[in-house]
Amino acid sequence: MVDAQRFVNLKRPRRIWAVASVHAEIDRLATLHDNLGVRFRPGDRLIYLGNQIGRGCHVSETLDELLMFRRALLAVPGVLPSDIVYLRGGQEEMWQKLLQLQLAPNPREIMDWMLSQGVGATLAAYGATEEQALAAARDGVRTIMRFTNSLRSALRDSPGHETWFSALRRAAFIGTPEEPATEEPVIMPEEVAETTEPAGLLLVNSGLDTSRSFEAQGDAFWWGGSLFDRIESRSLGFDRIVRGYDPAGRGVRIGRYTTTLDGGCGFGGKLVCGCLSANGELLDVIEV
Repeated sequence: MVDAQRFVNLKRPRRIWAVASVHAEIDRLATLHDNLGVRFRPGDRLIYLGNQIGRGCHVSETLDELLMFRRALLAVPGVLPSDIVYLRGGQEEMWQKLLQLQLAPNPREIMDWMLSQGVGATLAAYGATEEQALAAARDGVRTIMRFTNSLRSALRDSPGHETWFSALRRAAFIGTPEEPATEEPVIMPEEVAETTEPAGLLLVNSGLDTSRSFEAQGDAFWWGGSLFDRIESRSLGFDRIVRGYDPAGRGVRIGRYTTTLDGGCGFGGKLVCGCLSANGELLDVIEV
């Protein structure tokens, strides 16, 4: 059975609104919410595909906007809390690892790398600087613990933020996950395959390792972006896999088995939200 604390079964949605990486671009997110608010209907699902924070300089305001829009949707009769899902992306994973930096065997190297990936914006949102982070990483376990405790305190002082981080999931799906194939797949005519295999849809942050089982993906969901291009067949029981972040920055792309919704938000591009059918067909796209 799939762990409900890590994964979300979307069951039978009317439509799925999938939001690509935001990277704390609050103005684009607020505009997207204005567009989405008049289109979302009871029975739909709203899923944010990770990297909601990081890089942009409005991390705290972005989380406040996410929470405010959630409250607005839940005020609509028929909309349920389970209809709104937030996935963990690389930025959210880095923040969680940063809060545990005292456990790392090489904290200075890890901090250098995380800062190069944009975690400094999230540090600033909770009252810290990159210089303070680097100094703590150099100074040993006790200093790191004081530093991370101050970040945890600031997180708790921001209403709803700590709860939001604890609600993050690794992936969302429709259908039944399967074990990876151990033999070459049998290629069937498309019309036959459609009638003999159930449709399956998987939504992730950035990547998927088709050689691992669904439960054993680990950090491949957010650090396995380069593996996504290798998906050339139905994988792990899913006919289509949708992601919200492409580390190569190639924009919205639709393949036979995969869909990338990343419009480059946070890197000078647009914020994208795709409206999907239950089988992963792209019905509409909002770009702001």
